[in-house]
Amino acid sequence: MNAWLVAAAVLLAGGLGPGVWVACRGPVVHRLAGATLASVLTCVLFLLLAQGFGRSSSYTDLALVLAVLGPVGTLVFTRLLAPEPEEG
Repeated sequence: MNAWLVAAAVLLAGGLGPGVWVACRGPVVHRLAGATLASVLTCVLFLLLAQGFGRSSSYTDLALVLAVLGPVGTLVFTRLLAPEPEEG
């Protein structure tokens, strides 16, 4: 086990766990913030695992895809939370 994997384990327990917890519970604004935090931390987690295992191509590709799709998911989530326009 090297320092990259230790950092990934600490990030998984100390950052990603609470982010997912907040994304699953509480008011809507807190869930949005938790989902965004979990997306960013998962991207960083994949980069740490890529360095730790020495497989830069596969895990780095996953991190790059998540870096692009994470903000898109936030925009979709925000669009679904927008109030309906009133008729009349």
